[in-house]
Amino acid sequence: MEKKYKPAVGNIEKIIEILDSEYPESTDTTLNYKNPFQLLIATILAAQSTDKLVNKVTEDLFKKYKGPKDFANVDIEELQEDIKSTGFYRNKAKSIKKCSRDILEKFEGKVPQNIDDLTSLAGVGRKTANVVLGNIFGKQAIIVDTHMKRISRRLGLTTNSNPTKIEFDLMEIVPDDKWTDFSHKIVSFGRTICLGRNPKCQICKLLKYCKFGQENA
Repeated sequence: MEKKYKPAVGNIEKIIEILDSEYPESTDTTLNYKNPFQLLIATILAAQSTDKLVNKVTEDLFKKYKGPKDFANVDIEELQEDIKSTGFYRNKAKSIKKCSRDILEKFEGKVPQNIDDLTSLAGVGRKTANVVLGNIFGKQAIIVDTHMKRISRRLGLTTNSNPTKIEFDLMEIVPDDKWTDFSHKIVSFGRTICLGRNPKCQICKLLKYCKFGQENA
């Protein structure tokens, strides 16, 4: 029997309702932080890594380096060694030092609170900026990480592969008071059901809205 497919774009409110029901506790990033600067650094480290591994690294890192001044002044090779296990540590160390220096010199030691200033910092793209804006400064933001990129395309919410284009596509569809919360719940959904490999389509509550799932279940 042919399965009935309901396009996700026209059912975004129902999708959000299901995600809210399935992941009520997913309201924040899983990165550990105590202030805006720590979250900024943790998010830079999380590129091509996992939150679990980054949290393990930052547990000691944030005890050793208290703020942007410490990161800006540390020897680059020492910082590389401290963050080595997160991967791409040379580029990350370079970005963190320059980012810290820019925060000190351009923003009086404080993490800026708007997308343009944040993305002017070394190592900070729109995804990292939106993590900070959405979790620290209470601004609604669509966070396009690997989970959002994969799932939004599978659901047919976008046909784009460029993260910035995906972000703007979703901003047109998802109610603007739900952007950050939607982003967090998509991450939880991506970690538990809509896996990169072997997604659990058979038990997915969003299956009827997902053309990919109905073709592969």
